[in-house]
Amino acid sequence: MDKPDTHNLTISQAGPVKDHFLAWDREYAHLKWGGPAPIRDIQAQLLPGAKILDAGSGNGRYLGELARHYNAIGIDISLAALNGSRTQLARSSRFAEHLGASILDLPFKPCVFDGILCYGVLQHLFKEERESAVKEFINILQEGGLIFFEAFGCEDMRCGGDASIPFEERTFARQNGIIYHYFMKKEVKALFKEFEVVGLEDVIKEKTFRGDIFRRHLVKGVFRKP
Repeated sequence: MDKPDTHNLTISQAGPVKDHFLAWDREYAHLKWGGPAPIRDIQAQLLPGAKILDAGSGNGRYLGELARHYNAIGIDISLAALNGSRTQLARSSRFAEHLGASILDLPFKPCVFDGILCYGVLQHLFKEERESAVKEFINILQEGGLIFFEAFGCEDMRCGGDASIPFEERTFARQNGIIYHYFMKKEVKALFKEFEVVGLEDVIKEKTFRGDIFRRHLVKGVFRKP
C-alpha cells in the first residue's frame, strides 16, 4: 500500500467534490471534540496489529482508539476534521495516518486492509453513492476482511424533514447542507449482498420525557468479504 502524505493533506478523488460533501468542512469548523469512542466490537473480531481503515474518520473519536491497537489509517472528505483529528491524537501521544479522500474513490491498492470501520458515514450519502462506497470497500479488503457498519435506523425520532433533492425514500436534507438517510435492516443486508453477514441488528433505545417517548434507532452490522 502506498503511504499517504500525512503532513500536506489534500483531497484525493476522481471528480469534483459534491455539495453535501463540502458541507462537512463547515460542520467541523464548529463541532466540539466529543471524547474517544469505544471499539470493543472491533476488538472482539480483529487481532491487534491488523490493518484497519476508518472510512469517514471525522475528528478522530474512533481513530484514536484504533491507533492504540491497530495499524490504523483515517480518511475523510473534510480537511478541517482531519486536522482536528491529528491534533487530538497528538495530545494523546498516538499516531495514525490521515488522508483527505472521497469514500467514493479510495486511493489504496486492492486487498490491503483486514478491516474497515464505517460508523455514521453511509447515512450521509445517496443510494448510488452508498453502493459505490461498498464497491470500494470490496476492492481494498483482503479475503476474509471485515466491515464494521453503523448508521441511523428508520425508527429514529429524527427521521423526517425536508425531502432530499433528488428525492430518495427516507432521505432528508438539513439546513447545514448535509444529507441524512435512515436505514431499514433489510436495506443494509441488500447493500452488503456481496458479503457474508457476521451480524446484523437493530439497536433501539427509548427515553420518556414528560410523557412523550423519544426513540433512537441504529442499524449495526459486521460483514465479511468471502
